[in-house]
Amino acid sequence: MALDDRKGVWKSGRGKGRRTPKGRQFDDQALAEVQALLGDRPRRRDLLIEFLHLIQDAHGHLSAAHLRALCEEMKLPMAEVWEVATFYAHFDPLREDDTPPPALTIRVCDSLSCELAGAEALRTALEEGLDPGEVRVLRAPCMGRCDTAPVLELGHSHIDHADVDKVQAAIAAGDTHAHIPGYQALAAYREGGGYNALAELRTSGDWEEVQEKILASGLRGLGGAGFPSGKKWGFVRGNPGPRYLAVNGDEGEPGTLKDRYYLEREPHVFLEGMLIAAWAVEAETCFIYMRDEYPAVLEILRREIAALEAAGIVRPGYIDLRRGAGAYICGEESAMIESIEGKRGLPRHRPPYVAQVGVFDRPTLVHNVETLHWVARVCREGPEILSGVELNGRKGLRSYSVSGRVKRPGVHLLPAGSTITDIIEAAGGMLDGHSFKAYQPGGPSSGLLPASMDDIPLDFDTLQPHGSFIGSAAVVVFSDHDNLRNVATNLLGFFADESCGQCTPCRVGTEKMLTLLERSTWDVDTLERLSQVMMDASICGLGQAAPNPVLGLLRDFRTELAAQNVIFKG
Repeated sequence: MALDDRKGVWKSGRGKGRRTPKGRQFDDQALAEVQALLGDRPRRRDLLIEFLHLIQDAHGHLSAAHLRALCEEMKLPMAEVWEVATFYAHFDPLREDDTPPPALTIRVCDSLSCELAGAEALRTALEEGLDPGEVRVLRAPCMGRCDTAPVLELGHSHIDHADVDKVQAAIAAGDTHAHIPGYQALAAYREGGGYNALAELRTSGDWEEVQEKILASGLRGLGGAGFPSGKKWGFVRGNPGPRYLAVNGDEGEPGTLKDRYYLEREPHVFLEGMLIAAWAVEAETCFIYMRDEYPAVLEILRREIAALEAAGIVRPGYIDLRRGAGAYICGEESAMIESIEGKRGLPRHRPPYVAQVGVFDRPTLVHNVETLHWVARVCREGPEILSGVELNGRKGLRSYSVSGRVKRPGVHLLPAGSTITDIIEAAGGMLDGHSFKAYQPGGPSSGLLPASMDDIPLDFDTLQPHGSFIGSAAVVVFSDHDNLRNVATNLLGFFADESCGQCTPCRVGTEKMLTLLERSTWDVDTLERLSQVMMDASICGLGQAAPNPVLGLLRDFRTELAAQNVIFKG
């Protein structure tokens, strides 16, 4: 007799008793489906997010039955799995009585560059023109395709320069999968001398000599922090092993697209740089944390990692590719590490730093994709490739992601001492009929600067006196057609949506600031006091830098705000 067919088996004495243990019961069919999806993968806790992706991809959502079955398979409590599934925007966890979402989802980018290109009108037209029972239309943060705004994602297929006709044609054709661009594969890369530098270093290299070469080049972290890249290696090696390397490929800063640009063209330049850095710190595993908004990049990396394993350049499993799930905060290195461990991407308190206590509490070297791209090139071509370039007293090269009111948006490789005037010229100049008004020099965290500040080199340490910084070099150009009040509101809306919620100054502060900005008249004193609290008390850079767009407007555009009656003169 089955356990559930017996009366009162879970307690003695009078009364009906329980026929099953307390809590949600798992369904045999759901368990079999989950087991089939997971296959022979190890049931490790750190693979939870990867397993959630498998279920989401297969079924279009995370049903309560599948989540319960996953808990049973991984021996995890439901609360733990649920809190992870609900943290990330690309998962659709359902309770027992919830209605599953439509089979097809359209995510319309609402970042600044796409908003300038008409994303809001596009989203409204799609909502009105499509059957909500068949297709759901959602807002989504930056997809790293600002050069082709407005952009949307149909399933896993991106539509550049999107309009309603393109979307309807793609739906009719069932075109919902990522399109893989032409790129340099392993064989072509090796024909040009690729991986020779790595082979020589593995045979007879001295990591300290390589470190000195990297330091001599002047290479600094290109994810935004700007820390001298070579110095990190010594910090990590100074701690006992095992050690790891983690690549921060969660390029979520609105306006940034440089990592995608390089990975869709020359992925092995990055991969060789990663393996050189891993050799330098004797890393036991390389984790690549790549944002889910880049499905084509993820597929390219899967293919080329498999090619490296087949060629014997790395052992199977040495490179562990992890897929993000739509959380901007995971671009912060400690939050990324939490996500690699299969948890919510909550930034850690520091110290200790990740060079000491990183992935699985072991010393971890963290680098950005572009940084490792240049590590490979410096090792192959010498430090002069960067140090030999000088402009306006600055040495090196920068990959500027340029979007907004310019004729040729995209990634432009220019000397590090380039000004916004140089960058606009490289991007083909302003759009016809547009006059240069303002710019964002390094992502939304860098704030807004007026056109009059057009002679400042956009590099590390040059923008701080002006209340800004270069960050990820995500440059957005604004014209006289743009309302900067709306620009600031868009950026604060992004920060409010993307706050992880861990600390009150950021969680409440961003929401409060957005509310203040949406009023017809701004309370300047309250905005400034709130900004100070957020900068002083937030755990990580998101909350600390979120007020910068507003402070930039209040500092450099007070006359315009007063003319619009947004603030009173003073």
